[in-house]
Amino acid sequence: MDAFVLSRIQFAANITFHILFPSITIGLGWLLLYFKFRFQRSKDEKWMELYFLFTKIFALSFSLGVVSGVTMSFQFGTNWPGYMNTVGNIAGPLLAYEVLTAFFLEASMLGIMLFGFRRVKPWVHSLATFLVAAGTTLSAFWILALNSWMHTPTGFEMIEGVAHATSWKEVIFNPSMPYRFVHAVLASGLTVAFLGAGLMAYKQLKGDNGPAARAGLRSCLFLAAVLAPLQLFVGDLHGTNTRDHQPQKLAAMEGLWEGGEGVHLTLFALPDEEARENRFEVSIPKLGSLIVTRDLNGYVRGLNAFEGEHPPVAPVFWAFRVMVGMGMLMILSGLYGGWMLLKKRELPRRFLQLLQAMTFAGWVATVAGWYVTEIGRQPWLVQGVLKSKDAVADLPPANVGATLAAYLVTYGILLVAYMTAVFYLTLHAKRSGDVNRKPNPT
Repeated sequence: MDAFVLSRIQFAANITFHILFPSITIGLGWLLLYFKFRFQRSKDEKWMELYFLFTKIFALSFSLGVVSGVTMSFQFGTNWPGYMNTVGNIAGPLLAYEVLTAFFLEASMLGIMLFGFRRVKPWVHSLATFLVAAGTTLSAFWILALNSWMHTPTGFEMIEGVAHATSWKEVIFNPSMPYRFVHAVLASGLTVAFLGAGLMAYKQLKGDNGPAARAGLRSCLFLAAVLAPLQLFVGDLHGTNTRDHQPQKLAAMEGLWEGGEGVHLTLFALPDEEARENRFEVSIPKLGSLIVTRDLNGYVRGLNAFEGEHPPVAPVFWAFRVMVGMGMLMILSGLYGGWMLLKKRELPRRFLQLLQAMTFAGWVATVAGWYVTEIGRQPWLVQGVLKSKDAVADLPPANVGATLAAYLVTYGILLVAYMTAVFYLTLHAKRSGDVNRKPNPT
């Protein structure tokens, strides 16, 4: 493989590992605030037991997210210099805003949140928890503003091959940004809902059926029951936005080669890009047009209208189905669990085992959705402005391959260690103790 392909794989490996941890910290910050609020209202120690457990998981996730983010950012200069040379006037300030307004906020408040419960007044500790949660969400806002601009660039002009902002409002609030931001925040909420439900199910399966485990499972299942159907609705809106601004991506998601009126919805197929057709296709007539255009006979453009300018079909096609399939499993699990709890029925052991198996289901859906988004933009790095092949550095393939191998080994070890640590912390979490004693006001 040449340096271009290896550099793409290397960046994909870095961002795949990195995105796992913000997908937890964004939603987990707000869940921690909820636990703290419930404790402040009830003085019931089970909520602080949950708070103390999940702050450890938050700290572990935050640290790995920061380290992998730094590694990833270096690749803009080492592997993709053409990116910053062309659009650095847009990307640079947005990345700087993320550091100045979000990262510093959450990093400075994190110490108080983790270690200040008995050292500051209760309202200060609660405020620190809120600011950490707000900081993680604000960080996602700036990163997704930049990423969305790369898909639907507006508010700029090209001067001698370099992008210059003409309206920062249009740059930040570009056409796809609201959909991507809401979709990503909900995805993080779902990731945390199933992380929490899976860990609490694990505690119960190991014999800990105490108040904290029951309250944590109940909270996370209700969160999943609310967010999963809402994510389906937002995802549909995101799809219509993609139809309007990136129809070639939508065609790849659906495996639709020949467009027209009243197109089918492909349930299963083996896309053959050389023959430009699907093999072993299973489809439903006209349903594709109904979903995409809200009209059974609506017109949808196919991949043949973008020959040479559309993304690789099979990765986008299958990643989309993994995302949707995992999303449907989340919806069914959340609704079933919520219904059982509302009926005050005991959750079956097999359902607890399913929840334990789905502890990191949010990661699967998030990574699959990210692949749909990013691979679906190819061959463009910035849609209509800069192609990926024009931004890559001229590096010896052996050097890129060596660093790629090192990244993969390191990330594999860290991922196994992280998942093991999360389950260990959950199983051996200490009880909160006398959390109602008066904190030190100094």
